[in-house]
Amino acid sequence: NKSELSPPHNTVTWEQRKFGDIAQRQSESMISDNENPCIEYEDIITESGLLNKDVYSKSARKNGIRFTPSDVLYGKLRPYLHNWYNPDFAGVAVGDWWVLRPVDSDKHFLYRLIQTAQYDDAANQSSGTKMPRADWKIVSNTVFSIPTSRNEQSKIATLFNILDSTITLHQCKYYCLGTGDLNNKSDPFSPHNTVTWEQRKFGDIAQRQSESMISDNENPCIEYEDIITESGLLNKDVYSKSARKNGIRFTPSDVLYGKLRPYLHNWYNPDFAGVAVGDWWVLRPVDSDKHFLYRLIQTAQYDDAANQSSGTKMPRADWKIVSNTVFSIPTSRNEQSKIATLFNILDSTITLHQRKLEKLKNIKKSMLESMFV
Repeated sequence: NKSELSPPHNTVTWEQRKFGDIAQRQSESMISDNENPCIEYEDIITESGLLNKDVYSKSARKNGIRFTPSDVLYGKLRPYLHNWYNPDFAGVAVGDWWVLRPVDSDKHFLYRLIQTAQYDDAANQSSGTKMPRADWKIVSNTVFSIPTSRNEQSKIATLFNILDSTITLHQCKYYCLGTGDLNNKSDPFSPHNTVTWEQRKFGDIAQRQSESMISDNENPCIEYEDIITESGLLNKDVYSKSARKNGIRFTPSDVLYGKLRPYLHNWYNPDFAGVAVGDWWVLRPVDSDKHFLYRLIQTAQYDDAANQSSGTKMPRADWKIVSNTVFSIPTSRNEQSKIATLFNILDSTITLHQRKLEKLKNIKKSMLESMFV
C-alpha cells in the first residue's frame, strides 16, 4: 500500500520504468587485491545479504567484475537461491554475479527492488536446467512501478533497513536464548548460590515404566509423528484420534523420551494420562522434580549418553548406558523446581521471539510483494 509510506497528502508520484533503465550492468574486470577483496557465492548468507566471513582476510587473488560502494550485487546463477549483497566498500565480484549500478535511482532502493516477488519471477524465467541463470534480456525489460522521487525511494529503503535490523535482533534473541545449558549450576534465583549439588546415576533419578495399555478416549496415544522435534510440543489434537493402539501407559507424573534415533530429540512432558506408542521410554522421577527431569534429558551430557546407541540404521538409546550415567543435580527438590521454572520461562520467551520473528518476516515479504506493483 503505497499511501502508507507517503506524506500525509499522498503527493508522491510513482512511475513505470524498465529495470534496464533503473540499473546498468557493470563489466569492468579486475583482479582482487588487499584493498579490493573478492566476493564469491559462498561468502554470502543466502536471503540475508550478509557476509559469513572477513573477505579482507582472503589471500587468494581472483579475477572478476569490479564493484564500488555505489553498486549492488545480484547472484544470477540459480536465482531462486536469493544471493544478493549491498557493499559499502570496493571489491571484485567473482563468479555468476551481476554488478548493478543504479541509474537515476537510489542504490539502497535498488537493493530492495531485487528482493521483490516481481523481480524474482523475472529472474527465474532463466536459461538452463541444472544450472539456471537469470536472463538479462528478460529482467532488463521487466517494468516496475517506482517512486519518481529519489527521497521517497530512500525512505522506503530505510524502512526495510529498520525491518531487517529488527528481524536480526529478534533472531539473535531467539538463537541466543536457545543456547542455555542446564549444566551451568549457578542459580539465577539464589544470589548467594548456597545450594548443594550431588552426583546421582540417572537410573536413581528416573525409573522406566512398562505397564502396557490400549489407548481410548480418556487415554490418547502419543506417537513419534505427533511431536515437534526438539520443542516437545504436540502438532495435533491427540484426543481426536480414533485408532486404538497398544503401548506403555503414562500419567501426568511421567516424562516421555524417544529412544529411537535419539539425535532427533523427541521428548514430551505430559499433563494428562495416555499411552506412549512406539520407541518411547516412559520415565517416572525418583525423589526428583518431574519438570527438572524433563530438562535433564535435554542436556548435552544426557544426549551424549543416549547417542552411545545400539544399531546403525535404526539406532536406539541403550538403557544400561544411560541409567549408569552420573549427573550432578541439586539435592533440594525446591531448587530443582526453580531451575525447571527458569527453563519454562526461557521456552516461553523463545516462542514469543520466534513468533515475532515470523511475523516480521511475513510483514517484510508482504511489503516487498505489494509495494512495487
